[in-house]
Amino acid sequence: MLLVLLLLPPMCWAVEVKRPRGVSLTNHHFYDESKPFTCLDGSASVPFDQVNDDYCDCKDGSDEPGTAACPNGSFHCTNTGYKPLYISSRWVNDGVCDCCDGTDEYNSGIVCENTCKEKGRKERETLQQMAEVTREGFRLKKILIEDWKRAREEKQKKLTELQAGKKSLEDQVELLRTLKEEAEKPEKEAKDQHRKLWEEQLAASKAQREQELATSAFQELDDDMDGAVSVAELQTHPELDTDGDGALSEGEAQTLLGGDTQTDAASFSDRIWAAIRDKYRSEVLPTDLPSPSVPALTEPKEEQPLVPSQPAEEEDEEEEETEEEEGGEEGEDEDSQETPPPVVPPQTVSPTEEDKMPPYDEQTQAFINAAQEARNKFEEAERSLKDVEESIRNLEQEISFDFGPNGEFAYLYSQCYELTTNEYVYRLCPFKLVSQKPKLGGSPTSLGTWGSWAGPDHDKFSAMKYEQGTGCWQGPNRSTTVRLLCGKETVVTSTTEPSRCEYLMELMTPAACPEPPPEPPASGNHDEL
Repeated sequence: MLLVLLLLPPMCWAVEVKRPRGVSLTNHHFYDESKPFTCLDGSASVPFDQVNDDYCDCKDGSDEPGTAACPNGSFHCTNTGYKPLYISSRWVNDGVCDCCDGTDEYNSGIVCENTCKEKGRKERETLQQMAEVTREGFRLKKILIEDWKRAREEKQKKLTELQAGKKSLEDQVELLRTLKEEAEKPEKEAKDQHRKLWEEQLAASKAQREQELATSAFQELDDDMDGAVSVAELQTHPELDTDGDGALSEGEAQTLLGGDTQTDAASFSDRIWAAIRDKYRSEVLPTDLPSPSVPALTEPKEEQPLVPSQPAEEEDEEEEETEEEEGGEEGEDEDSQETPPPVVPPQTVSPTEEDKMPPYDEQTQAFINAAQEARNKFEEAERSLKDVEESIRNLEQEISFDFGPNGEFAYLYSQCYELTTNEYVYRLCPFKLVSQKPKLGGSPTSLGTWGSWAGPDHDKFSAMKYEQGTGCWQGPNRSTTVRLLCGKETVVTSTTEPSRCEYLMELMTPAACPEPPPEPPASGNHDEL
């Protein structure tokens, strides 16, 4: 009603109602000069000639509406052509023009220009613009409502189709699961058999290599080549020392031999080699050891050259070892004075081609290919089913969502809007989340996820609440209230933080436009607003 009155063209009152200065038209009947005046609070009655006599008789100041006598009184500005206004009686004749018609300064010596008509004109222009926005916004709102009705029907139809197709997909997935499991059984059996044979071959090959190493070590230790390794012969390898004194005593050697004074090749391989393997240093340098990929037995000593050929840079070391072997007692004394070379344990055979599982045979590979094809078909069908289930969930959620009395806010569901300030870029994705990100780059901070409609009971859809955002330092989780305002376009107009970690955002949208009042008549007979 106020909007209609403000849009009425300015005219003059036909009748001027006589009333005391500072009294509004609605209260003039309380001021009847033919009888005593009764204070509006009923506290007293005074002769009418004491109204506006510049002396405060009533506690509520109602006997002095046109003077400054009562500090708690009110002066009514008629403001013809604009909006009437009540001001404090203390402002009457204070030298400041508070009423646009200047009536509050009737006796102060100040001449106030009457600006009511100009203010009224500007006010009417503003209200006309607002009315135009409301009319256009409401027109767009009706289009949005119709769009949602059609979209909802289409989504409901698609949902029905997906729900019907889901059952067929579920049956297909179960059938392909059965086929996959049937194809995987012969695949597993063939692969297990292939691995078993390979592991047996690998174990046999490893055992053969260990036997070769044991045989080689036995031949090296059997200095007198009598077919047995004695305590004395074992003592020639101080790296086998067990008590840490750097030498292998007779007792230690006998203990290694299991309490015997000597051992034959078979017992050495079965019992002794495992105990000394990790410490034993071959008399043949590592460069002369057989290649791991081609195991070879060490030849008997009588068939080996006394000094194996070595690279030039190792000749000096070989000459020293040769002197130690041929120098008799003198060489042994010199050797006892030298620090024994570091222990070089037998080289662990590194993985070679023969340690790798060989390719599957043709039949096994055929089983694998068939099973893989069955798995691919099953996984593809399972992905299709999951996609359909997700689409069904999304459609059900969207169709059942509360988008306003007539679904006018539904178009916001899949949109996001941004507002850039000096410091941040604020992002609103209606019905999902609100975030802020530093303008110069950085990670976004959640200002809340969708909570509920948060307007007052009589206007529930005028605000949104987003909750449980990123926590503030030693404070609550961030939250945002989005106030919805009528506008012809959808745009975020402002973002503030009125309280710590509580944000207020304003979003203009046609969906928030109320139905406009009827068009005002072309002419009228009132101008007081």
